[in-house]
Amino acid sequence: MLKPDRVTQLRVIATSAVWGFLAGVLTVTFVVWRSEPAETWLGSGARFVAERVGGVERWDAAPVTDASPVGETTHVGTAGTSVRPHPTPSVSAPPAEELEDRHLLIPVEGVESGELVSSFHDQRGSSRTHEAIDILAPMGTPVRAVEDGRIAKLFNSKAGGITIYQFDPTQKYCYYYAHLDRYANGLRENDLVRRGQIIGYVGISGNAPKDTPHLHFAIFKLTDEKRWWEGAPIDPYPILR
Repeated sequence: MLKPDRVTQLRVIATSAVWGFLAGVLTVTFVVWRSEPAETWLGSGARFVAERVGGVERWDAAPVTDASPVGETTHVGTAGTSVRPHPTPSVSAPPAEELEDRHLLIPVEGVESGELVSSFHDQRGSSRTHEAIDILAPMGTPVRAVEDGRIAKLFNSKAGGITIYQFDPTQKYCYYYAHLDRYANGLRENDLVRRGQIIGYVGISGNAPKDTPHLHFAIFKLTDEKRWWEGAPIDPYPILR
């Protein structure tokens, strides 16, 4: 029969072994986490946005699909993990007469309407169309808000790179600016911006050809839910012309 002192010693040894094992597991987990790429834990581009863009402190982006203006295949979940998207319901494209009457500003500084090229229906890959207009300009050319509105989202995606989603004053439409080089200094989500205000600069971020800086500009009509990633695409070409 074991003496009381011996029993106490065995309990201490067993407790120390358990705590030592748990400490080892936590250490290994932390090392693995630090060695994982950012997109594994935060979703593609999320860590870049959180660390590099002032005022963007969260990565709770909602699903973005091939049917959306971004054309992304992943999104950043609310827990900060990369997950597969849910399908977005298709919405038939609305007429553009209302926007034509607003005489929207061409979003790239120095570009005239006669220089624009229609590419809304051009194929992009084997399964989708462009649904936007590409406006070529030198790297760093200022990008201006096409009209008054609110910055709904600053987002970094694999396809669009550094992007801006701007809601119009009625919150019926969203303007999407993609492949930016950077944002204008001090730009924040929920900022109110004025027509002609510089909000970013032309670049080659995302999947843009690295020898062809340009602004990928899209317009879509928002659904009743007013989700920044979801809506019916509208051809910007006749509106900007």
